[in-house]
Amino acid sequence: MDKNTLFSSFGKWIAPIYGEKFCRQIQESGQDKYVKKLTTTAYLLLFLHAQLESRDGFRDIAADALNEEFQNILGFTSISASQLSRKHNQVDPATLAVLFFDLVRQIRPHTQYHCVWKQNMKIIDSSTISLCLTKYK
Repeated sequence: MDKNTLFSSFGKWIAPIYGEKFCRQIQESGQDKYVKKLTTTAYLLLFLHAQLESRDGFRDIAADALNEEFQNILGFTSISASQLSRKHNQVDPATLAVLFFDLVRQIRPHTQYHCVWKQNMKIIDSSTISLCLTKYK
């Protein structure tokens, strides 16, 4: 599959994410109250795209924002790795959890294994945290 087709399909892939519930959650939490450039929506778009393209870090993600088609979707022309890092630390995990559970709710009716979805779902963080070996054996 040609990588350039991603941007034409990207809008269709992310359409289920931007429901009324997600927008309301951002507004109620005040997540984007004083934000001018990197809104929570743009942040989410960047990181979803980074996941699809298997980007390694903030610099690679920032480089993706230089694509003219992607700039039109995001609503800005450039972003730095440090801005991405700051926004990443500021995003409320509860907002993303609401988004996740809303997507699960949308997926449930379309699966053939309805009984599997009735069980509790758990989110697992696979981050690696370096610890001091002298203190934590």
